[in-house]
Amino acid sequence: MSQPFETLPTTPRSSELIDKAFSRASRAGGAKEGYEAQESMLQTAANILSDNLENVVNEWPDFDYLDPFYRDLADAVLRGETDIGDEDNRGIDALRQHLSSVTWASRKTDDIRSEYNSKFRDAADTTHVRKLRKQAFARLSDVVEQIEDDLLAIGTARDALRDLPDIRPDEPTIVVAGYPNVGKSSFVNTVTRASNEINSYPFTTTEINLGHLERDHVRYQIVDTPGLLDRPPEDRNQIESQAVSALEHLADGVLVLVDASGECGYPVSVQLDLRDDLRTQFGDVPVLTVCNKADRSRDVEADHYMSVTENDNVEGVLDAMIDAVDYQPDLPSRD
Repeated sequence: MSQPFETLPTTPRSSELIDKAFSRASRAGGAKEGYEAQESMLQTAANILSDNLENVVNEWPDFDYLDPFYRDLADAVLRGETDIGDEDNRGIDALRQHLSSVTWASRKTDDIRSEYNSKFRDAADTTHVRKLRKQAFARLSDVVEQIEDDLLAIGTARDALRDLPDIRPDEPTIVVAGYPNVGKSSFVNTVTRASNEINSYPFTTTEINLGHLERDHVRYQIVDTPGLLDRPPEDRNQIESQAVSALEHLADGVLVLVDASGECGYPVSVQLDLRDDLRTQFGDVPVLTVCNKADRSRDVEADHYMSVTENDNVEGVLDAMIDAVDYQPDLPSRD
């Protein structure tokens, strides 16, 4: 599964839809005369508005069936957008309400078309039909203008979500955590041979280091998320905490890197406290404690010791993590 929001099209504004619908209606009416011209104009305008509004909604994935990782991540991103929802209604729920308003407008344009088609048939003459068509256009315009703010909010959500990193929830994923300067990025770069991607979450100024490697024909993702898993839970804001919840759905294993040398600037005790917090947060997922910079200090109890700079036991740590993940690919059934 690829990033589910990256192909979302640009959300049109109310004025753009109205201009498009009425200009095409004018061309359609110009090809006919009398009653047929007015009927064609109404049919064309209403169809364009209804179809375009319906497409705005249908282009979005169904959040109920979205992978929990991307659902929670999207909720975190949208909670940080002040133009979507209000203090009492944030995130995906607010976006759903905006999409629901657009669905209402799409159906309402259909209702107006049907209503005025009936009135056309009862009209006394072409002049009356033209007057009714103008009334219908005014009502169509009013409906679309009523959802102007909803379309703007949906466009804001689209812009915020389409640039999320392309992380694959269906691939086994190793999350690398630990305080800053303990060697996380160096580890990811080394085990992935630096064939990694640098991306950013919209709600943080720091970057995501995402790498891939293959073992026994299985592709693994390795994710380093500075700004999220490099400080204790109490230091994260609500949006960042929501993003960590998303990572809980994603992670198949967590490597916590610890620097016993003190060069990272954080006491070992504080680093181990973060490790304990992560164990609690990630539940049944295997969490391995790895002492990096072991060539400088091994003065901490850890599951494994390595030095990325000296290329000492880096592959051993990776092998241990893959063994702990114990990923079993789904094999085709022979039935």
